[in-house]
Amino acid sequence: MNSDMVFKSARLVLGDEVVQGTLAVAGGSIAAIAAGGTGVSATQDIDGDFLIPGLVELHTDNFERHLMPRPKVRWPALPALFAHDAELAASGITTVYDSLGVGDIDEEALRGQGWAEVVEMIDSASAADLLRVEHLLHVRCELAAANTLSLFEPFIDHPRVGLISLMDHTPGQRQWENLEQARIYYTGKKGWSDAKFEAQVVNAKHVQERYAAPHRRHFVEYAKQRAIALASHDDTLLEHVDEAHADGVAICEFPTREASARAANAFGMSVLMGAPNVVRGGSHSGNVAAIELARLGLLDILSSDYIPVSLLMAAFRLVDDAGFDIPQAVNLVTRNPARSVALDDRGEIAVGKRADLVQVRLVEGQAGRMHPVVRAVWRSGRRVV
Repeated sequence: MNSDMVFKSARLVLGDEVVQGTLAVAGGSIAAIAAGGTGVSATQDIDGDFLIPGLVELHTDNFERHLMPRPKVRWPALPALFAHDAELAASGITTVYDSLGVGDIDEEALRGQGWAEVVEMIDSASAADLLRVEHLLHVRCELAAANTLSLFEPFIDHPRVGLISLMDHTPGQRQWENLEQARIYYTGKKGWSDAKFEAQVVNAKHVQERYAAPHRRHFVEYAKQRAIALASHDDTLLEHVDEAHADGVAICEFPTREASARAANAFGMSVLMGAPNVVRGGSHSGNVAAIELARLGLLDILSSDYIPVSLLMAAFRLVDDAGFDIPQAVNLVTRNPARSVALDDRGEIAVGKRADLVQVRLVEGQAGRMHPVVRAVWRSGRRVV
């Protein structure tokens, strides 16, 4: 094999099988795959570990967490980006759609403020080759907020934008159908008082009635005109799924009930669920458990949501708890998300694909479970971890 690099003694996780063998990289792409060993001297010895594709993350709030680590505490954008990027890479993620929320009824919240500086920082850091991970953008549009359109302006025709989600976090429906669960979230994570929560519940209903429908029409048309993938968010009722299908939505994010996930599946949408849901054994909001959807064949994509390291953990947890084989589980965090947003150059170990690769070793963790450990990461053939 003539190449820039040869990986040997690897358990290669291909799309539908695991092969003990050798992989060659040339020019940042996978040049050859062969079962067995190699006589080439200049090699990277994987020492019997798994070699899987780099993880593709479509939905993570992790950058937002670094930008505002405590309520009303804004951290500088560049160090926040570096910390976020390093955490992703160490988790085996080589492509990320940074999820940035646009619009909020609380103007003091991060999502109620402007994103121009952050977008410029991602561009400049990427251009200077300072990042380990390829950063694309998933713009999460809060339909029921007065300031959503103005806050979206920095993203207009930006080439990194590859996914738009249509959200409505109005308490009393969708994710927050249970108001007490909403109260726990907003008073705990957001630092709201009970009085502020009660006032916002009343105000949110009025704002939703005024803005949600016209904002939805605006972003659906915007995405269609630019061939940007659309995602729905927290579909609960069958009417929600019907509306998403009519709007051309490709990804059903975090359906809250089995029935809505089943309906999305029937329409051909990719069903995305949170990896923390899998690892924890259930939803923190009291909604349907991702593991149940996996067992029913209704789970297509995993997202780390708010804990990057959970993405690989959850994939291997499905091997133990849902009867998945390793390629099927790995596809949930590599090939499937890549295909859902038309990233056809990555997401699987195959000749011609980008050499985004992760060396993974399974070790015994708590309660005798096998835990995946990321030992090395390469993006386009260059080692980044």
